[in-house]
Amino acid sequence: MPQTDLLKTDCSKCAALCCLALAFDKGKDFAFDKNPGEPCRNLSGHLCTIHDRLTEKGMPGCVAYDCLGAGNRVVQEVFAGQSWQTQPHLTRLMMEAFSGMREVHKRIDLLRAAGTAALPAQDEATRQALLDRLEQTTWSGPELNAFEVGLALEIDIFVYAIQEHLPFDAFAEA
Repeated sequence: MPQTDLLKTDCSKCAALCCLALAFDKGKDFAFDKNPGEPCRNLSGHLCTIHDRLTEKGMPGCVAYDCLGAGNRVVQEVFAGQSWQTQPHLTRLMMEAFSGMREVHKRIDLLRAAGTAALPAQDEATRQALLDRLEQTTWSGPELNAFEVGLALEIDIFVYAIQEHLPFDAFAEA
């Protein structure tokens, strides 16, 4: 997968991981409650049966959601095109990998955004090295599971240290 496409969501190359792994509560963004690991009731195969009517059916949260390409990358890179729907034993593993890849892609997005700031040369070199590590790694399930206690923490500490140079709040909740 080319580097420039890492954060591009392509649902046609996914296995509806967001429709499986994510939870939501009934409210202004969702018409009903859904638990993590429970396939959305609007899911048929890998397709949403109300995709063209999500907002009118009370699901604007689905319209707004973007996994930043994590779902398609998990299915294609980590699981070589396999799906939890045809191989149910992969369900938990794919959900865990999706969670981990979402964190990887959030850090890629953050480090790319930090590249717009006027960073001191050493900080820019560190930012680019961290970004290269994330973008050039071919991820496996175990690496994704270890990401948050290793490299993700290293990136978060680095971003915290450079936040005075950033034109945005790096730690604001999205």
